[in-house]
Amino acid sequence: MNGLPSFFKEKVPSNILPYKLENEAQTREFLQKLVDVLLDFIRATNDRNEKILDFHHPEDMQKLLDLKIPDQGVSLQQLIHDCATTLKYQVKTGHPRFFNQLSCGLDLISMAGEWLTATANTNMFTYEIAPVFILMENVVMTHMREIIGNSWRNGDSILAPGGSISNLYAFLAARHKMFPNYKEKGIATIQGQLVMFTSDQSHYSVKSCASVCGLGTDNCVMVPSDECGRMIPRELERLVIERKNKGHIPFFVCSTAGTTVLGAFDPINDIADICERHGMWLHVDAAWGGGLLLSKKYRHPRLSGIERANSVTWNPHKLMGALLQCSTIHFKEDGLLMSCNQMSADYLFMQDKLYDIKFDTGDKVIQCGRHNDIFKLWLQWRAKGDEGFEKHMDKLMELSEYLVRRIKEQSDKFYLIMEPEMVNVSFWYIPARLRNMPHNKHREQELGKMCPILKARMMQAGTLMVGYQPDERRPNFFRNIISSAAVTEKDVDFLLNEMDRLGHDL
Repeated sequence: MNGLPSFFKEKVPSNILPYKLENEAQTREFLQKLVDVLLDFIRATNDRNEKILDFHHPEDMQKLLDLKIPDQGVSLQQLIHDCATTLKYQVKTGHPRFFNQLSCGLDLISMAGEWLTATANTNMFTYEIAPVFILMENVVMTHMREIIGNSWRNGDSILAPGGSISNLYAFLAARHKMFPNYKEKGIATIQGQLVMFTSDQSHYSVKSCASVCGLGTDNCVMVPSDECGRMIPRELERLVIERKNKGHIPFFVCSTAGTTVLGAFDPINDIADICERHGMWLHVDAAWGGGLLLSKKYRHPRLSGIERANSVTWNPHKLMGALLQCSTIHFKEDGLLMSCNQMSADYLFMQDKLYDIKFDTGDKVIQCGRHNDIFKLWLQWRAKGDEGFEKHMDKLMELSEYLVRRIKEQSDKFYLIMEPEMVNVSFWYIPARLRNMPHNKHREQELGKMCPILKARMMQAGTLMVGYQPDERRPNFFRNIISSAAVTEKDVDFLLNEMDRLGHDL
């Protein structure tokens, strides 16, 4: 910023395009300075000597930042400074030692796609205003359905604003399929209480569907899971029969392929058998685990049977590393999205346009405006190809297997809770004073107390971030996620060594 010419320091946004057509040079200078800020952040994100975050408590952060909205606009120089300050205090989620969330990493090709997307700044409801992006979406969604199963090629798909909304689309389509008059007539169409089923380890958005769509959360039945977090099929069928005996109408089952906490995969084939026997819709929430569909080595048995589902949620912004957000919902049957959601607004979806209106996707969705989430994924897939994505999936799984081996080799310092099915590795760190204590419920309670303290030390040091949480069977434990292409075995070793450095005296 010190290199800004004097004329630039004094200018305000109204002096550049599109306000002053003659000031293209100032426009270029402003945008180049912004790109310099972004490139500095990308460099820092990939520098292992840089902190992941410069942590401050909210009340202190508010003092550091000037967030007020002024009466008069600020200078271009101040805007560049604002951008740099924003990134200075932002968590570097692409840092190789950020293991905190399901969405980690900074794929530069996908990022470049997002830059272009922002520049194009178009909506996705009609071919008329997004011709190239609509065709891209059609090609990529068809390819993803083919990966799910050959019988899915002629189905339908859409990009949605997050996996939660994708799951909602599945719920709406399932209800519409069973009760096609519900759209016009409402609840009076259904002579009985609809009931849905999902694992007690499933994402909360599945239960939210029951609330949002009028079933009531009491009619979203939570099916018990086994010790590894997988739905127990015999428990599902028992609960279905129990509800049928009450006169209820079981219609929808959500099977999870990659649970949020443990990374567990429900047995899809067994659940599909039950759905077929009882005439229920089978949805697979593979928001997290869907990326493994791209791996010959790891797809089976985790995702075996997914082709038997009626709908599948799959989030490329998670395991595949596309930039947030990029969530897809797929249906085996074509036409359901349109018949379920179509409102035929004549100011957008005219039937007498000069092109084939089947490419107008906006009437298939419950929203109107839809962000362009396809170009970053298309560009990333072009760069990697199917083969590159397969290698990426295999590498993430192999790094997680390496982490498991290193934990077992340091069993005095770390306790592996279970053999993972995915990149979610669940464990406790054992400080020095607890290393000779027999492992029992009392020790687990003590280890659980260490998690928030050690996490706080990580954040204050800024060198590492790993998430923790409790579940129904155990107190707080660490859940490490490897979904970033930047991670190496040396980063895994650093993770364990740094946890021991920060926590040995707890």
